Amino acid sequence: MRNENGKSIRGQEGGEVRRVIKDSRFPVSLFAIYLGVLFLMSGIHEGLLVLMNKRGWNEIIQTAVPMLYWGAVAVGLTLFTRKKIKDTYEAPLHRLAKATRQVAGGDFSVYVPTVHTADRLDYLDVMILDFNKMVEELGSVETLKTDFVSNFSHEMKTPIAVIKNYAELLRTGNGTAEERQEYARNIEEAAGRLSDLISNILRLNKLENQRIDPEMETYDLCAQLEECILQYEELWDEKDLELEIEMEDRAFVQADRSLLELVWNNLLSNAGKFTEPGGMVTVWQRTAKGYVEVSVADTGCGMAPESLRHIFDKFYQGDTSHSREGNGLGLALVRRILILMNGEIQVESKEGEGSVFTVRLPRTEEREDRNRITGNRIAGDEKDVEVTEL
Repeated sequence: MRNENGKSIRGQEGGEVRRVIKDSRFPVSLFAIYLGVLFLMSGIHEGLLVLMNKRGWNEIIQTAVPMLYWGAVAVGLTLFTRKKIKDTYEAPLHRLAKATRQVAGGDFSVYVPTVHTADRLDYLDVMILDFNKMVEELGSVETLKTDFVSNFSHEMKTPIAVIKNYAELLRTGNGTAEERQEYARNIEEAAGRLSDLISNILRLNKLENQRIDPEMETYDLCAQLEECILQYEELWDEKDLELEIEMEDRAFVQADRSLLELVWNNLLSNAGKFTEPGGMVTVWQRTAKGYVEVSVADTGCGMAPESLRHIFDKFYQGDTSHSREGNGLGLALVRRILILMNGEIQVESKEGEGSVFTVRLPRTEEREDRNRITGNRIAGDEKDVEVTEL
């Protein structure tokens, strides 16, 4: 937006102070100073002529004095103009050029100060501010890239070391048949982890670069949740976990079915992985105005506040005791998928008590108006399902 004087105005009206961006680096006042100085010099020149005539100086002096006078005026104005140009353009542009060379050399810690204060910014100051912001973003990207390479190398190194060590044991030919079978199983598990790591990185990269075209369709989310839960029946039985389910008969969403399946599988596998034997995993779903909400809760180890702040970072694993069971990419993948689906995810956790992951997705009108809610409780070692009408 521009005001009547042609100045750009940034900011919001109301309580905040509006920021005025000057269109020109040479304000009208500067030209007024030049004009005033020239008028003053002209007046002094007339005074010199009158003085020389009154005193009867010869013609050579009367010619030389005005020439020397205007020469001095011209030199003074030239030096003043040169200083203004240097201070106004050259100095800040030289600083900007130097900073650009530093950034090109890989130094993202540079900062270029603005020429004016925040209430007197002009377009060059805005360009400098944008440059500083760009450098800050590039520095963040570089840090992320460095962390990614470091974490990826570490995650790759672990399964490769396992494969190498057990392969060497197998090559020696020592050990019983059972031990050799155990070595082979460990190699197979490490290879599986390596394959999952690479697959997740490729998926995450495609999602972040939006190279995946979601195949949006309207489908029953409740049916998909039931299928995903049944996939982990062996895990519930193995750890003797109690599974409590509350969901509607139907809840329709418009999303990519295969991508959302990754979301539910990640949340359910994490709930089972971090819950101690004999614990409980709860899945509930409800439909509210405008969205469908799904929560997955567990009675596991929970997370500290520091872990919560980084839980969606790539390769981050808050509980290192379970690091062999994952690679820290699952929740980063979940978050990216939900952003693509116009959804959101929230986490509540308390150390030693468990965690609750809540996903919200935009609601799609159901084909049938059925809001009967059922509550299912499945014990980890029970074959029957208890259904309660609410």
